[in-house]
Amino acid sequence: MNQESPHVTRWWWVRHAPVPDTVNIYGQNDVDSDTSDRNVFDALARELPRGAAWFTSNLKRTHQTAEAIIDAMIEKDIAAENRVPVSEFAEQHLGEWQGLNRAEFFASRAHLSHPFWFGPAAEKAPGGESFDDLYARVAPAIDRLSGEHFGRDIVAVTHGGTIKAAIGHALKLSTDAALAFAIDNCSITRLDQLGTGDDSLWRVASINHRPWTGMEAIRAASVMA
Repeated sequence: MNQESPHVTRWWWVRHAPVPDTVNIYGQNDVDSDTSDRNVFDALARELPRGAAWFTSNLKRTHQTAEAIIDAMIEKDIAAENRVPVSEFAEQHLGEWQGLNRAEFFASRAHLSHPFWFGPAAEKAPGGESFDDLYARVAPAIDRLSGEHFGRDIVAVTHGGTIKAAIGHALKLSTDAALAFAIDNCSITRLDQLGTGDDSLWRVASINHRPWTGMEAIRAASVMA
């Protein structure tokens, strides 16, 4: 089945642009993103499909990133400008960990933290969520939107944790296994759903694809959440 089949729903997941504050944990804190690298957004604008259904989370860094992509389009895309925020796609709420110094946090939890995340998937942040909680809200939202936009392209500008959950959902991974994927800022992850519902199959077209040059600056600014 080729990728243009009307029976395939193509998800284009884009992680938001880098957050200037790389020192502290932000989680669901509503922080700004840095969208000043025009080369990155020109590349994203060329890569992403036109006429897709566009979604962001409810956090402004995803809105800012989507706006920067749209601004870089040579021909404006009305569908992209009519993007819809989906609160279920927000980053993991890290509760009392939000605002803490990142290096000090990991140093104090060297024996507790997951090697690729703030803690094991089942660990709930004090006053916040576990990654399992995030997964439990992201997966049903994906299924709902796939049904509503069956056979279309869907662009979702969201967060690292959200995209890890989407990969885990597609591949039926454990939540701890889903945390192993690297998702850089502004990268594209393409997941194709063949069919709908319980009988559907998922195909991985790309993970953490970075369609630009000068990767070093983005990687240096890319942090987990």
